[in-house]
Amino acid sequence: MAETETETRLIQGRYRLLDVIGRGGMGEVWRAVDEALGRQVAVKCLKPVVPPRQDAGFTTVLRERFRREARVAAALQHRGVTVVHDFGEYEGVLYLVMELLEGENLSQLLDGNDGRPLPVAEIVDIAEQVADALAYTHDRGIVHRDLKPANIMRLADGAVKICDFGIARLGQGVGLSSRLTGVGIAMGTPHYMSPEQIGGGEVDHRSDLYSLGCVLYEIATGSPPFDHEDAWAVLVGHRDTEPQPLRAHRADIPGPFERIVLDLLAKEPGARPADAQELRGAIARVRGAALAGGRGPGTAEPALPPWARGMAAGHQAVATGLRIVLPDHTAGLTGEWTTTLDPRGALPPRPDSGPPRPAPSADLLDQLAGRHNAGLSLGRLARWEEAGEVHRAVAAEREHALGPDHPDTLASRYEIGFSLARTGRAEDALREFARVADGRERSLGPDHAETLAARQETAYVLGQLGRHFEANDVYTAVLAARERTMGADHPDTLRCRHNLAFNLSRLGRLEDSFRMARGVAAARARVLGADHPDTLVTRYEVAYALGRLGRWTEALDAYREVAAARARALGPDHPDTLAARYEVGISLGRLSRGAEALELYRGLAADRARVHGPDDPETLRARHGIGVNLGRLARWSEALAQAGEVSAARARVLGPDHPDTLVSRREAAVGLGWLGRWEEALAVYREVATARERVFGLDHPEALASRNDEAHCLEQLGRQAEAVELYRRVAALRERRATHGGRGAPR
Repeated sequence: MAETETETRLIQGRYRLLDVIGRGGMGEVWRAVDEALGRQVAVKCLKPVVPPRQDAGFTTVLRERFRREARVAAALQHRGVTVVHDFGEYEGVLYLVMELLEGENLSQLLDGNDGRPLPVAEIVDIAEQVADALAYTHDRGIVHRDLKPANIMRLADGAVKICDFGIARLGQGVGLSSRLTGVGIAMGTPHYMSPEQIGGGEVDHRSDLYSLGCVLYEIATGSPPFDHEDAWAVLVGHRDTEPQPLRAHRADIPGPFERIVLDLLAKEPGARPADAQELRGAIARVRGAALAGGRGPGTAEPALPPWARGMAAGHQAVATGLRIVLPDHTAGLTGEWTTTLDPRGALPPRPDSGPPRPAPSADLLDQLAGRHNAGLSLGRLARWEEAGEVHRAVAAEREHALGPDHPDTLASRYEIGFSLARTGRAEDALREFARVADGRERSLGPDHAETLAARQETAYVLGQLGRHFEANDVYTAVLAARERTMGADHPDTLRCRHNLAFNLSRLGRLEDSFRMARGVAAARARVLGADHPDTLVTRYEVAYALGRLGRWTEALDAYREVAAARARALGPDHPDTLAARYEVGISLGRLSRGAEALELYRGLAADRARVHGPDDPETLRARHGIGVNLGRLARWSEALAQAGEVSAARARVLGPDHPDTLVSRREAAVGLGWLGRWEEALAVYREVATARERVFGLDHPEALASRNDEAHCLEQLGRQAEAVELYRRVAALRERRATHGGRGAPR
C-alpha cells in the first residue's frame, strides 16, 4: 500500500483507500470511503511484521493480539475516544477502520502556532477533556501506554479525542515485548514515557497520567519537560531529573494548574493523582479561574466545554457500582464481512427469492449500526434484558433490509443469543445460536471462523443445560474444523480444546479432562505466554481436575501458581486472582490444613470487602470459608456465630432460598449439633431440606443429603423409629433417581 500508487485501492471489497493522511512507526493512515455505507473513514494499515527466524507461531500471536486489541478499542464508546468501526486483514496487512476526524492533533496545533504554547484557557480545556476520556477508559481497565501530542486530536468544534487505544499494546504482554522491539515496533515515545515504562516496571493507569503531564507541559511551554536530542538523555531525565516549573517558562500559567502538572510528573506513581477522575476534579476547580479572563463583562456562568456546544439539555444518566467485562463476543464488527452491491445498486437476491432487493439507504444502515453498538454497550453494563430488546429490533430491521443470512443480520441474532444466555433463557439462546450457525454456514461456509464461533456457543449453552454428551459432539466437530483450517496452535483452536476439556470433566471423564487441559495449558504458554490470562484459565482447570481426582497436594501447588501469576499479570485485587486464592483455601481444607485455610480466608474476605463491598456474594463466600475452617479446628461457638451472620447476609442479598444461603444455614445446623443443641439443629436441618426440595425437587442430591442430615439428628435425639423411616424414604428416592435418571448438582 505504498504512497506512490496512483490508482485508488479497494480492500475487502469495501474500503476504497484514497490518500495517505498520516504515517508513523506502526504504519500509515489513509483517508478512505466505506462503499457499503457511503461514508468517509480513516483506515490505519499496520506495517507487515517479519517474524524472527524459526518462529512460526509469532505472526499467529501478533494477529491474535491485534484482534483482541481491536475489539477492546471498538468497545470504547466515549466522546473523547476515537471510534473504531471495523478491523481485519487484507493481503497480509492488518488494518483498523476508524471515524475520520476533521481537525489537528496537538503537535500540529503547536506547529501551526510557530511552536508557541497554547492559550491558558485552551490548555485547561484540553486537559479536562483528556482526563475525562482517561477516567472512562481506566475505569474499564484499559491503559493507553503511548499518550503523546500526536495521539490527541482537537476537532474543529473544540472537542478533544484520544486516538490509537490498543495499538501501543500490540507488542506488550504475552512475553513478546523484546521480540517485537527487535523487529522495529516502538514501545512508547521517549519524550512522553513514564519512569516505570523506562525501567521495565509495572505499568498501570498512572503511567498514562504521567504521559498526560508531559503533553500538558509541552502545550503550556512549547517544549516537553525533558527536551534533548539524545534519546538516552531524555530517558535519564524522566528517571532522575525534576522538571523545571512551568511558570519559569511562562508567568501567566495559574499556580494551581502548574501544581497539577508537576504532580502528574512525579517520579513515583503513588505520588501522582490517584486516578483520572480525581485529576478531572482538580482541573475543573482550576478551570473557572483560567476561563474567567475570557468572559465578557456581566457573564455569570462559566462557559460550556466546546464539545457541549449545540447540545440540548436532557436527563442525567447515572450508573453506580458497575464492573465492566469485555468478553470475546464484544466485537459487533464485520471483520471480513462485506456488503456487495450489483451495478444497479441492489443487494444480491436471496437464494429463495426472486428479483434483487432494493439497496437500503446508507442512512438506514448507519442508524442500524449505531443501534447495534448501543445494544453492545447495554450488554457491557450487564443490562441484558434491554440489550436483548435492542438487538431483536435491529435484527428484524436488518433482516427486512439485508436478508436473513446477511452477516450483519446474523451479528444481531448472535447478540440476541448472548442476551438470552445471560438472562437464564438457555433453551431460547440455544435455538438462536443454532439459527445463526446455520445462516453463517449458508452465507460464509461451514469452516468460516464466524460459523465455528456460533457452533461453539451452541456447545457452551448445551453444557449450561446439562446436555454434556451433545456438547461434547459439537465441541469435537468444531475442534476438528479449527485444527484443519487454523492449525493446532491457533488461539481459537486452543480455546475450543479448553472448552472440550472442561466439558469432559462434567461428563466424569476426569483423566481425559486432565490430560487435555494440561496439553492446552502447555500450548497456550508456548503461543501466548506463561502469564497470559487464557493460559492461566487453563492452568486453573488443570488444578480443578487434579482436585476432582483427589490429588489435592498437586492441586494446591497448581492453584498457588495460578494465584501468583494472576497477581503479577492482572493485579492482586483482580477477581480472577481472588478466585484462585479461594481455591487455594479449598485445597488446604481438603488436606486438613485448617489453620492455614482459616488465615487465608480471613485475608481474602478482607480484600473482597475492600474491593467489592461487605455484602458482595464473593465476600460472603470467603466469610463462609472462615466459618467452615473454624469448625475444622473445633472452634464451634465461633463457627456457629460466623455461619449465622453469613446466612443472614446471604438471605438479604441473594434470597432465603438461594443455594448459597441454604449452604450457610446447613453450616449453622452443623455447629448447633457439635455444641449438643440437637433440637435447634433438627429445626434448621428440616428448614434447609424443605427449601431444597422446593427449589431442586424431592430427589435432588442436595435435598436427599439434607434429609439424611435430618435423620442423623433424629438418631442423636433418640428418635430411632423416625430416623429409620426417613432413611428408608431417602433410599427409595435415590433408587428412583438412579432408575429414571436425573441431573446432578452443579459444581
